[in-house]
Amino acid sequence: MPALGGCVTAGKSDDKVADAGAEKTAENPLGVKADSPLEVVVFKGGYGDEYAVKAEATYQQKYPQAKIDHKGLQKVGEAMQPRFVAGTPPDVVDNTGAGRLDIATLVGASQVTDLADLLDAPSLDQPGRKVRDTLLPGVVDDGTFAGKTVALNFTYTVWGLWFSKSLFAERGWTYPKTWDEMVALCGEIKKAGVAPWTYQGKYPEYINDPLLSMAAKTGGADLVKAVDNLQPGAWKQDGLVQAATAFAELAGQGYLMSGSEALSHTEAQAAWCQKKAAFIPCGSWLESEQKGVAPAGFDMVMGTVPARSSSDKLPVTAVQAASSESFLVPAKAKNPAGGQEYLRILFSKQSATAFAEANSTLPAVAGATDGLTLSSGLGSVRDAVTAAGSDTFTYRFRTWYAPLAKAVDDATGELVNKRISPADWSTRIQKAADAVAKDSTVTKFTR
Repeated sequence: MPALGGCVTAGKSDDKVADAGAEKTAENPLGVKADSPLEVVVFKGGYGDEYAVKAEATYQQKYPQAKIDHKGLQKVGEAMQPRFVAGTPPDVVDNTGAGRLDIATLVGASQVTDLADLLDAPSLDQPGRKVRDTLLPGVVDDGTFAGKTVALNFTYTVWGLWFSKSLFAERGWTYPKTWDEMVALCGEIKKAGVAPWTYQGKYPEYINDPLLSMAAKTGGADLVKAVDNLQPGAWKQDGLVQAATAFAELAGQGYLMSGSEALSHTEAQAAWCQKKAAFIPCGSWLESEQKGVAPAGFDMVMGTVPARSSSDKLPVTAVQAASSESFLVPAKAKNPAGGQEYLRILFSKQSATAFAEANSTLPAVAGATDGLTLSSGLGSVRDAVTAAGSDTFTYRFRTWYAPLAKAVDDATGELVNKRISPADWSTRIQKAADAVAKDSTVTKFTR
């Protein structure tokens, strides 16, 4: 996405003046002007946009005089960039999907609203609690840049290794807790005529996730922070080299399904659903994505990445988790109070529970799945989050520094296809990280 620095002084930026809002009260904590129009732009991807429309209906009940303009789009960035440049953005943007706007660039150009008022507002349907207190661990941090929370993410993604509970029961296989157990099980699986692993080869970020999860468990929070803060030599840390070595060994022993490198995510996941492979790495959206593909009784579940060693700094129950489906209120929105009120409605427990039921996906609102009868996949994700407790972690470099994320993906693709060694992998990524660190045109973030 081209730089948005010109947005602030773009010629049309004065054409759209934000309303002054109304008086803030207990019933109207964000000061919404009752008759101000509200424009909401939502990414219409795998989750559709019905959940967003339902929240708009609730907004309309509260403010019947407000005219609501809803747009469900596939290519949010392409449609929204000209409007940010012109200074005429909508009031709420779900900045999600391929080609989304670069949030770091928006932050650098002061194009997004600080959501502190929203986070400190009372929850819509959980009396005595602020919005910020209703969210799962890490959600506020995920949307925080340079000390300001400028995005609020609606779904909660957990990454792990997926397998068919029924296949494992049928074959007498037990999910491994350590990497040594994983390697031994892979040998057993291969002898049974099944490929131990496949992955979404055209998109190596998928197999990056368990590798980086293993590294985080080995080195703990300090390892993750060193990577995200672009510290010199961060990618040479022992935990990362050990994890790269583990995945190089997985490939070296023939435990990746032949031809995986050429597969798209849909092709690899379909092969896994056909029981051609036992494990596939993926985020918690997998079950929703495989509706209509996975056979009846497949019973997919997610397991956490096995421990590399007994000296790991995080327990085996620790999981890589982060919020996604990123909502923001543009700084030049005409109705910023309404935009934040809409998000207060969207992030209510009732709204989140309905979303979970419809999409087999964990929302970012704590307790949203309480009392629900969950599918095998979503149930396993919820159980993993519960077992992890405060031991969740996430890397931020992918959001902060897109060129570094691509360098990591490319290097891991080469590693698991036996074209570079773990040492080469580490050196190559460190070089890319150093280049980002030295580039004065890139806004830096720290944690």
